[in-house]
Amino acid sequence: MSRRKLERFKENEQSRNVIQPGKELFETIKGHWKSVQFENENPVVVELACGRGEFTVGLAREYPGSNFIGVDIKGSRIWKGSTIAIAEGLHNVAFLRTQIQLLERHFDQGEIAELWITFPDPFPRDGDEKRRLTSPKFLEMYKPLLEKSGIIHFKTDNTGLFDYTLELIQSRPDCEILIHTHDFYASPFKDEHHGIQTKYEKMFSEKGEKIKYLKFRFIG
Repeated sequence: MSRRKLERFKENEQSRNVIQPGKELFETIKGHWKSVQFENENPVVVELACGRGEFTVGLAREYPGSNFIGVDIKGSRIWKGSTIAIAEGLHNVAFLRTQIQLLERHFDQGEIAELWITFPDPFPRDGDEKRRLTSPKFLEMYKPLLEKSGIIHFKTDNTGLFDYTLELIQSRPDCEILIHTHDFYASPFKDEHHGIQTKYEKMFSEKGEKIKYLKFRFIG
């Protein structure tokens, strides 16, 4: 392991906005994000597979009245977003280092107001369907963690994954589609995201890839 990574891991251990294994809050934060981590009653918004946290931090800048949590398993990636948030004095940002399939260990029922799934691995092979973050397996995990009428946002450059997800959501009677587009930046919805982009979104957009966007919620 490089010296640079070791230094980042050490900083994560000392950063209050990073919740990770080895810290007491990692085991006890479930149900207490608002009261313990953020010390307010503002809505909790979670980004899955947040990477370096560009989107999480960008949203936090735009919406100081909400709390934002980026989730990723890579500590060296989380370090970047954590460092920026601290430097800018953004107290409504936190990062959780864990595997997404273990989300239920760290969030209580109804604790999340909005969920962002941004440019996840498409896992294109049929045999890997269960690994897609929009598969039925994951949707069933998200559902109880979201508050009533809580929103899920999904962005991707991958047409196959987007069509798979759109068809799946359309087939579920417990889901309501609010917005969907195969070309986000040519749609009337583009200004809603305030120009905030993940590293991959910027890269794919510069290559001419059309960005797809789906916004939906569970009903009933």
